[in-house]
Amino acid sequence: MKKLLITGASGFLGWHICQITQQEWQVYGTYYSHHSEIPGIKLQKVDLTDFQALKQLFHDIHPDAVIHTAALSQPNFCQNHPQESAAINVTASSNIAGLCADAQIPCAFTSTDLVFDGLNAPYKESDSVNPVNIYGEQKVLAEREMLAIYPQISICRMPLMFGAATPTSKSFMQGFIATLKAGKELNLFIDEFRTPVSGKTAAQGILIALKKSQGIIHLGGKERISRYDFGRLMVEVLELPNTSLTSCRQQDVKMSAPRPTDVSLDSSKAFALGYTPPSLKAELAGLTC
Repeated sequence: MKKLLITGASGFLGWHICQITQQEWQVYGTYYSHHSEIPGIKLQKVDLTDFQALKQLFHDIHPDAVIHTAALSQPNFCQNHPQESAAINVTASSNIAGLCADAQIPCAFTSTDLVFDGLNAPYKESDSVNPVNIYGEQKVLAEREMLAIYPQISICRMPLMFGAATPTSKSFMQGFIATLKAGKELNLFIDEFRTPVSGKTAAQGILIALKKSQGIIHLGGKERISRYDFGRLMVEVLELPNTSLTSCRQQDVKMSAPRPTDVSLDSSKAFALGYTPPSLKAELAGLTC
């Protein structure tokens, strides 16, 4: 079997990718801060910001393909720790692109819908980027550097992702559910719009991109929805208490990192390649939370 290297394998998205690739690939994964064991996956702790350690990893495994999901992806953290986050989000990503270019192997990199400013959605791959926070800026830098180093790379711009907790990580949903079950007030934005998908669907999209796409591709879902309306749908499908679900606007919440209002993705390019996100209602109904 061919060897697939997944960075950030213990993360929410990385775990889902591990689940759907094992039948076809011999899967190797890296983690750094969250030790875990994933059945069938050869996992090792690697500091991806250490270039010598990264080179050794590629030398030891000789991967036939790479999916690079490892990142510091919390916008507020990146806003407050720009140098620390840039080391993994930009520098390590560029180094991985260089190693993949040297080996001439397929590579998929997970970027974000937050490369856009939210003023002209829905966004196609050809639309101009204009991030409003440091996390988005770092992903733009990584995209440009990686494509310059290795034009055959697949840059996967990911939407908001949700799903049941994995053995190694959680999505934003778990906090929502815990808050509602505790009867505490859950304030969700009515003026922030995304095109979310489940972790499982996102993983399937990345695998399609790895095999069929070079350059930038959007992997959003088919429905544009606000955070608040997503919360309402979640309450309905999962039969959660809704008495404490309330709406608010971005300006009502003080955050370190500015947020764009609407970064809905036009993912027609991926749909044409066979990427088929189910409806949000169907995705939620299939979860065991």
